[in-house]
Amino acid sequence: MKKNLVIVFSIFSITGFAQATTVDKQNSVVVTNTEPSYPKGDNELYLFVMHNILYPEESKKKYIEGEVTLSFDVKADSTVNNVVVISGVGYGVDDEVKKLIQKVKFIPAVQNGFPVKMNTMYSFPVKAH
Repeated sequence: MKKNLVIVFSIFSITGFAQATTVDKQNSVVVTNTEPSYPKGDNELYLFVMHNILYPEESKKKYIEGEVTLSFDVKADSTVNNVVVISGVGYGVDDEVKKLIQKVKFIPAVQNGFPVKMNTMYSFPVKAH
């Protein structure tokens, strides 16, 4: 019985205090309590991009599809900056996704109860048809 309680307690203590760690520019470990996120969830973010992207004519003619992977900072004030295309499909589609994400407000990461800037990465499916 005691062994079962120890195992159950161990599982809850591991999951109850899980924290994300990242390395900042000075190579020191930063522990965050929550990661940045889109307020309505990832699925709604993907739908927002899908419904609002303006595909360039050339990408439509060539039926361009694939994924655009972006890296960006979510600042403590919920704004996005330093958006970088990690991989994309070309034909101007990457820039259009980048423009949309720069307009979006995110819930910032939280460290020790305070909002902080944190880099995050998302891959967006695109289909120019």
